[in-house]
Amino acid sequence: MTDSGVGALDQSVQLVQLLTPEGERVEHPDYAFDPDPATLRSLYRDLVLVRRVDTEATALQRQGELGIWASLLGQEAAQIGSGRALLPQDYVFPTYREHGVAWCRDVDPVTLLGLYRGVNLGGWDPNAHNFHLYTIVIGAQTLHATGYAMGVQRDGAVGTGDESRDTAVIAYFGDGATAQGDVNESFVYASVYNAPVVFFCQNNQWAISEPNDRQTRIPLYQRARGFGFPGVRVDGNDVLAVHAVTRAALDRARRGEGPTFIEAFTYRMGAHTTSDDPTRYRIAAEVEEWKLKDPIARVKVHLSRGGLADQAFFDEVDREADGLAAHVRRSCLEMPDPDPDEMFAFAYREPHPLVAEERAWFAEYHAGFADAASLEAGSAEVHGGAR
Repeated sequence: MTDSGVGALDQSVQLVQLLTPEGERVEHPDYAFDPDPATLRSLYRDLVLVRRVDTEATALQRQGELGIWASLLGQEAAQIGSGRALLPQDYVFPTYREHGVAWCRDVDPVTLLGLYRGVNLGGWDPNAHNFHLYTIVIGAQTLHATGYAMGVQRDGAVGTGDESRDTAVIAYFGDGATAQGDVNESFVYASVYNAPVVFFCQNNQWAISEPNDRQTRIPLYQRARGFGFPGVRVDGNDVLAVHAVTRAALDRARRGEGPTFIEAFTYRMGAHTTSDDPTRYRIAAEVEEWKLKDPIARVKVHLSRGGLADQAFFDEVDREADGLAAHVRRSCLEMPDPDPDEMFAFAYREPHPLVAEERAWFAEYHAGFADAASLEAGSAEVHGGAR
């Protein structure tokens, strides 16, 4: 098995694919998704806009406007394909890279930047979007998702046959997270309690600087079998296949048939985060190989060759992407700095004596800087007048 580095696939590994890297449609015996031209164009638009947001955010970080940024470059199809398979009542537990899924859940991209700029703690209402706040602790969200799914199950919102009520939960994580205890514990609970949760692993083949073969000796999707639920590997750069596989898994969860593990086999085109330098641990030839599997390019080729979209459509999407990028940049730069006192407001729901004591001390300490600045300004004024 050579499932690391350049990501060469063992031919015995089954990969669900509906759209080849060359933009050709293929069929799969177990999964089908035949969108009309308007839906295909909408998916293409999603992919392009999400990548443009990502590119702008990376530029903002490089210019000192964000503290850090976790890029999704190359993983757009995995996120848009799965995100568009969700129903309104479904609930999402992301990591910190699911900007495309956030887009599908109508979370303003500008809101995402607030966390990375350090001006808020997340900035959106999870219940308004059924999209939980980003989770930095690797793998922790899988336990949150499993617990939430067990709650949905106990609320009677699974297996009723009511499509507007039956609910599924989806947890996103990377290949590196599968080595975390939290993830494996969530598999145990989800399996034993038949929880309506989909575990969506974006296998971008690098856990920061560690390749897959440092974490597993078998394809990740096959690990689900040991926990007692199905696993499937899908071409994570194929938005159609990802949509089909995710939709089937979510439907299964809503019917009360339990969890599914999806391994979206994709590639992280950029750095792990903007604080990472991938040139230190992977070769350029690997990146070049995966550029040929670009998730956006294959959809564009398919649309063009099939006469499903003309150049005017592509130009319009590009103009919209530029406008969105300008909006993101302008809004980021206009974000107000938070009141330092706010950090104490969210420690506990009810007042706490220790927090109150620390809050008072910090207020006094912070005020001291203002006094020092006033004295310095006054001194400068006096000396300036003396001249």
